[in-house]
Amino acid sequence: MEEAAAVRGAAEEAVRDVVPDDLRGEMVSLLESGSTVPGSLTLVVADLFGDVDPSGIDGLTERAVGVQLIYVGLRLTRRLANEDPWSGADGAADVPADMEILAANVLVSRGFYLLARTEAAAAAVGVVRSFGRDQTERREREDPTLDRELERDVVELAVLAGATAVGADAPETGAFAADLVGDRAGFPPAAELLTDDVVDRLTELGGNEVGGTAPRSG
Repeated sequence: MEEAAAVRGAAEEAVRDVVPDDLRGEMVSLLESGSTVPGSLTLVVADLFGDVDPSGIDGLTERAVGVQLIYVGLRLTRRLANEDPWSGADGAADVPADMEILAANVLVSRGFYLLARTEAAAAAVGVVRSFGRDQTERREREDPTLDRELERDVVELAVLAGATAVGADAPETGAFAADLVGDRAGFPPAAELLTDDVVDRLTELGGNEVGGTAPRSG
């Protein structure tokens, strides 16, 4: 789908100035290999909820990239937390893990920067806070089902970012996010997940707005 290509290209461009080269290469690799559902969903929602050509909306792609970068950074953080590569006796394993956690931090920071002056800024902070609480609880309870809360929160963030970009209120999307994510922790390719049925449901949500909402915060 064209949204996926646009998000991937713009996301990679957003980290082109990162140094050193090894860090930038790590980030570009993550962006190239991962799903673009978060950013693509942002663009799809803007197209559905707005009555203007989304290609002419100033800053829309930046919003989509902001959502995408935050998700990729937190997804990587989740993987590292679950694998705990620093716990082994072999110190050689620490070096690539250190690079990855630095990449994750930069990705999230860049995402925040791109959303900082938008209506989705506070919600983005809420996603990160919820992620921290969920991962702490996951470790304490040894409950991997909490991993999928990240994807659900990011779906809500994407809808909010896309809707507000075109001046619309974001509808209540808790049930939609839960259904879209299901039991998975991680997203498939955007074209596989953002089907016509999903677009139809988003259209229905857009026609029954109940006011702006945001992912869980605190």
